[in-house]
Amino acid sequence: MAREIICTDQAPAPVGPYNQAIAATGKMVFVAGQIPLNPQTGEIVGTDVATQTEQAIANLKAILEAAGATLNDVVKTSVFLKDMNDFGAMNGVYARYFAEDTAPARACVEVARLPKDVLVEIECIAVVAA
Repeated sequence: MAREIICTDQAPAPVGPYNQAIAATGKMVFVAGQIPLNPQTGEIVGTDVATQTEQAIANLKAILEAAGATLNDVVKTSVFLKDMNDFGAMNGVYARYFAEDTAPARACVEVARLPKDVLVEIECIAVVAA
């Protein structure tokens, strides 16, 4: 996959582990939103946003691997939080998986409700060599 980070000083600089934009060529993989469900039991993992973020990212990784991709191939994520006050805790976990200098573009929004009343849901788009 060809992956290029796009950065301009004519737009606000990123304030976290994400980039303004990523240009990529290759096979696109669109991963549906993942909530913190244990794939073996179907039960929600954790009661705090950090633990739930860990599981949501683990689920993303598993799906990406099934598609022949890794987190390094992710070019865009969308994070949905039940409470924006949980942003710092979510972001701390997220930053361990996506380094600031190579992180994908990202959106993060607060929503009224998520499936199974979880605290976080994450979806992504990855691009891998065709």
